[in-house]
Amino acid sequence: MRNPHEPVVLTIAGSDSGGEAGLQADLKTFALLRVHGTCVITCVTAQNRKTVARLEPCSPRMVRAQLESVAAALPLSAAKTGMLFSAAIVREVAAFFQEARSVPLVLDPVIISTSGRRLLQRAGVVMLQKMLLPLATLVTPNIAEAEVLSGKKITNLEDMRAAARKIQQRFGCAALVKGGHLSGTREAVDFLCSGEGEWMFTAPRAKVKGLHGTGCTYSAAITAWLAHGRPLHLAVKLAKDYITRTIAA
Repeated sequence: MRNPHEPVVLTIAGSDSGGEAGLQADLKTFALLRVHGTCVITCVTAQNRKTVARLEPCSPRMVRAQLESVAAALPLSAAKTGMLFSAAIVREVAAFFQEARSVPLVLDPVIISTSGRRLLQRAGVVMLQKMLLPLATLVTPNIAEAEVLSGKKITNLEDMRAAARKIQQRFGCAALVKGGHLSGTREAVDFLCSGEGEWMFTAPRAKVKGLHGTGCTYSAAITAWLAHGRPLHLAVKLAKDYITRTIAA
């Protein structure tokens, strides 16, 4: 049941049968941060924290129908994307947000799973850059994804900062380059670059192995705080604090 006092947020993502990532992680985060979560399923996956064994995408027509059904009944305060899989699905999502430009959009560019399975086809990456990134409020790439989007190799913190600047300049949306996968650092450092400035966020590096779904949870938390009316840099800070506490626990 929806609490009428809670902002409505939307996740457009794949389903994770393990319940640790994808739209399941998003909806859990939304509930904990007191926003009403709605969802559009792009793919059904058979996965756990070790592997993505199989995936089957929804038809682009079905994705669009879900988007229209949610938007017709509920006032969206913010939205995020996760796994989109194909160029055709990216195109439908972009067409929807062309008409819903007032909704803050956080784009988590899920390209390849931790286990190495491709989750966004190569044509989808091209379509993402061409049609969807220019509509986004924020994109949240990890190191590998930031290298794809910026065209730059990232080996240190200054490379991360430069990649965030490049992505922001190239696509016009704010960029949060996440350094959780960067080796050789004692802290997990993220760089945010937007039209309003640059920020660096740090946290102790987690000594936990086998983490799954942290990127989904982080971007979902940012989306929730944007829905609560926080400015972007504060929404990222609050989300960074949230994901740090979640990992530590």
